[in-house]
Amino acid sequence: MTPALFAGVEVDIDAFGLSLGGWKARSGKAADYDISGSGYRTYKPEVTPSPDGGIFVSLRIDLRRGWLASDDHASLEMTFGPDAKLMSAQSSLALQGRAITSDLIRDTAGGAGKVVPVPGVEHAVQMGASMTADLSAKLLREQIVEPGRVTFPAAIRHNYNLLYKSVKLRKEDGTTEKPVTPTTPAPAAAPKTPTKDPVKPDDKANATSKLEIKTFSTVQQATTTTPTPAPAATQPATPPVQK
Repeated sequence: MTPALFAGVEVDIDAFGLSLGGWKARSGKAADYDISGSGYRTYKPEVTPSPDGGIFVSLRIDLRRGWLASDDHASLEMTFGPDAKLMSAQSSLALQGRAITSDLIRDTAGGAGKVVPVPGVEHAVQMGASMTADLSAKLLREQIVEPGRVTFPAAIRHNYNLLYKSVKLRKEDGTTEKPVTPTTPAPAAAPKTPTKDPVKPDDKANATSKLEIKTFSTVQQATTTTPTPAPAATQPATPPVQK
């Protein structure tokens, strides 16, 4: 069997926007939603093809702080290989002059800095948890306690999960269609010789019922018929008495 060929990696932007509530903000370029009582805005992702056939996805997320304060910003960057497996992830925050960036999370199990393809969804979940945990720890060291900013890593993790699910691999089947081999029809079965006067189950039941009725009638007739008495025996005449 010839293996399927990789045609390319793509992001289902419509599905990603629908999972956030729809691209209804900023003239269809962003989606607004709430997390833990704070408002956030995610813009449509920017997708760049990589030389190896994968993609680099960059996402912008804003914390909507209201009319009297400027919005905070965050970025999420994810790299996918040519087989649509997540290779690396990183995020950063810009909080009114203070920048906080997470470590670049990737799998280096191959040694010598060699990036090994992520072996599935479980590893992607671990990478997302490590990225947001590192970002939260650095945010705590900055002594930032304002609502909305504290939950910013949770909003980034929310986008990370939904974006990961929206990345798909387009495949092209490299196999050729096999010609259909005509099959020889099986010989027709010889007709069975019908039995003489076949009796159906219903006919058997009717015949049994008729036999029972006939037998019952015969017995009843024999029982109700009055027997004819036998003729009386003729006694010999009494001889006359001699005087």
